[in-house]
Amino acid sequence: MNHFTPNLFTSGGLQNAGDYIAREAEFGAKNYKALDVVLSRGEGVYVWDVDGKRYMDCLSAYSAVNQGHCHPRILGAMTEQASKLTLTSRAFRNDQLAPFYEEICALTKAHKVLPMNSGAEAVESALKLARKWGYTVKGVADGQAEIIVCANNFHGRTITIVGFSSDPGSREGFGPYAAGFKMVSFGDAAALEAAITPNTVAFLVEPIQGEAGVIIPPSGYLKKARELCTRHNVLFILDEIQTGLGRTGKLLAEEHEGVEADLTLIGKALSGGFYPVSAVLSNTEAMSVLHPGEHGSTFGGNPLACAIARMALKVLVEEGMIENAATIGERLKTSLADIRSNMVREVRGAGLMIAVELDPAAGGARPVCEELVARGLLAKETHDHTIRIAPPLILTADQADWITEQFAAVLR
Repeated sequence: MNHFTPNLFTSGGLQNAGDYIAREAEFGAKNYKALDVVLSRGEGVYVWDVDGKRYMDCLSAYSAVNQGHCHPRILGAMTEQASKLTLTSRAFRNDQLAPFYEEICALTKAHKVLPMNSGAEAVESALKLARKWGYTVKGVADGQAEIIVCANNFHGRTITIVGFSSDPGSREGFGPYAAGFKMVSFGDAAALEAAITPNTVAFLVEPIQGEAGVIIPPSGYLKKARELCTRHNVLFILDEIQTGLGRTGKLLAEEHEGVEADLTLIGKALSGGFYPVSAVLSNTEAMSVLHPGEHGSTFGGNPLACAIARMALKVLVEEGMIENAATIGERLKTSLADIRSNMVREVRGAGLMIAVELDPAAGGARPVCEELVARGLLAKETHDHTIRIAPPLILTADQADWITEQFAAVLR
């Protein structure tokens, strides 16, 4: 019996944003509460919807598009590699993997690299590495390894990761949860020290908690955590999937306190938004516990991903995006903080990772974001009362000032 439908792969009469939104509601899982704008094109800091209206993107796909939308050099690298070889699996070698390893190690001072696809995969890989290291190197009894995490963390959506989340929306209804995790307050070095036992194999933490609302720990916290991990022979794991690759005005946020993690997790902007690419950056000791057959990924380290990542890193450095994030980010944060509004409780951030926290009495962040959409600016609320601002790192001074003008008009 022929099931072919002639118009199956056409737009099916979709003509405007309302049509797309209705069709999405009809056929899609309802696991996102997106703003009602349907995007069809992007270039630099701007995106356009299906009705032709232009917006400034102040979310950058949660920092995956640090280099700007459709960066021409990354696009060129992608199309060139896609015309030659896209996927080999790791059963065979490819000519992009070794240069990717070498270049990212030189840039980040890592010793070893484990390439994966998504940020959550990088986190899961680090958890496996930490446990294996704990049993084979530290000598923890089998099945007794403990990993310390922080309250209000966000490390992904897998069944393991949501089990050590403190966010009810991420966690509830998905049990039973994996054992072996302990939670402490973020930014509290004394709580971390008190939680460490002989069975502790790792401490996993975001340098700045992004999903929680750009929560910045006290000065010296990461340095103290590094010292505690070294003293107690615990792996220090930094999740830099959002904070890394220039977002905070440094290549990695760990540089703000001059520390080096044993495992550093990167993703998102590692491909400039073109393709899912992530990586675990490691010292030699931690990565040495993996042997053939113990961990892998069909797409991890594929030639297309490596070629894209190589160029994504190259343009970040060569085009001065990291330095621009520091300079323009400070300008934007300062000007936002100067807005006089009873709605605003605090403006905080590092580089171009900024949050405007509203007074709970102001009625929530969602209506503000909707008003900003009407003014041609896309930002997203998190945890009801906070608006994250994370435009591409190519933002200019004039564009930063325009962002402030739109926020001022809405918040006043």
